[in-house]
Amino acid sequence: MIAKKALGLPLKGLRFAIKSGDTLIKTASTQVTRFKTRFDENKAKNSLDEMPVAKRNYASVSEQTELSTNADSIDMREFEFTKAPINWIPATILVATPIAAAIITPWYLFTHQVSAPVWGVFGAFMVWTGISITAGYHRLLSHRAYKAHPIVKNFLLLGSTFAVQGSAFDWVSGHRTHHRHVDDRLEDPYSAKRGFFFSHMGWMLRNYPSGKFDYKNIPDLTKDRTLQIQHKYYGLWVAALNVGAVAAIGWLLGDVWGTLVIVGLLRLVLTHHFTFFINSLCHMFGSRPYTDTNTARDNFFLAIFTWGEGYHNYHHFFQYDYRNGVKWWQYDPTKWLIAGLSKLGLTSELRTVDDTTIKHAEVQMQFKAAQQQIDTATSSGIDIPHAMKSFQDRIKFEYDAFTQTVEEWQALKAKTIELKKTEFADRLHEVEDELKNDYAKIEEKILAHNSNLKTAFRSIDKSAKAA
Repeated sequence: MIAKKALGLPLKGLRFAIKSGDTLIKTASTQVTRFKTRFDENKAKNSLDEMPVAKRNYASVSEQTELSTNADSIDMREFEFTKAPINWIPATILVATPIAAAIITPWYLFTHQVSAPVWGVFGAFMVWTGISITAGYHRLLSHRAYKAHPIVKNFLLLGSTFAVQGSAFDWVSGHRTHHRHVDDRLEDPYSAKRGFFFSHMGWMLRNYPSGKFDYKNIPDLTKDRTLQIQHKYYGLWVAALNVGAVAAIGWLLGDVWGTLVIVGLLRLVLTHHFTFFINSLCHMFGSRPYTDTNTARDNFFLAIFTWGEGYHNYHHFFQYDYRNGVKWWQYDPTKWLIAGLSKLGLTSELRTVDDTTIKHAEVQMQFKAAQQQIDTATSSGIDIPHAMKSFQDRIKFEYDAFTQTVEEWQALKAKTIELKKTEFADRLHEVEDELKNDYAKIEEKILAHNSNLKTAFRSIDKSAKAA
């Protein structure tokens, strides 16, 4: 009786969640549309009032019509979001499985003894399915950050199918669109600008316009026969692995139901939401040491749950690097797996970004942070302290020197291309040795700028504490 009620609750929860979601989405969308309409009207009115009479009289009617058409187009697309139909299969899975896991798992653990082998398989499958998404779907297929032996590729493909996050075609197409239109409310499939719930899992519950993929951005994958089979028979593979294979393992371990609950259900829900953290929390919490042009953040804590994907700010700036945690101390087991397999000849052509380019991005962000401190201090309208004035002068001097270093670096890059075109093959190794020395000098200069900036920040922090 308890089990029967427990199994019925997920469907009730699904209906309630969808109904509540409809109400919330409609209400929020109505308010946003009303606010936007008022804002646009006031803005247009103010702009017109401020415009000189002559200019107002000669304003092009066609330009006004074009602006109006664009605004209507945006409003229409927003309207499509509010009216998007429910995507029933993923909605059922994504709403029912967490509810089922929250009810059935505690009940089963309270009323049954789960053996150590079952927990061992649970741990192994958590690692396999989670890292298959990061090393397989993400870094191998989406970004082509390395090449893998067919054994590795198929092993990761099987684990990714086990994870139930869509076929390779769907996952990769959506992810490439995300990188191309990151944070765009209308184009990014899981834009963080639409809030935590939408970017975490809401984008999969309905057939939103941004989530409709035509696979034009994955021509390299659509030709792959193995991936074609996975995509065509995806539902069968999911059922065979998550029910058939898990039940078979449970039979071998002497605990079919325990294995289905722990290895099947609980593992599936945890793997789902650990992966979803990358789209949601990794765009909301953490630092931005490499770029502030998008919402992606670096977060060590999230890297633990996402197999190294938590260093998301780095990834969005250097997406083709097979590493996310680029520093030696950063937790990135996916990177370690790929690098380890390369020692065995099972992965190759590991793509990386050179240290000079990485450090250049960091220094650029340090200058931005310094400028923000200076702007904050000077915008107050009062005389800035002597320490801040010294900090400002130091930053200006360092920035001028850094600009000179970057110019030398760009000139060296141009020289590299020219030398490799003109030098004979038997002298190329001499040219490369010479260039390595020149690049090493540039790297030393950029590292020196980085060190000087850190010293400047420490000095201003000490002055602030002393005050």
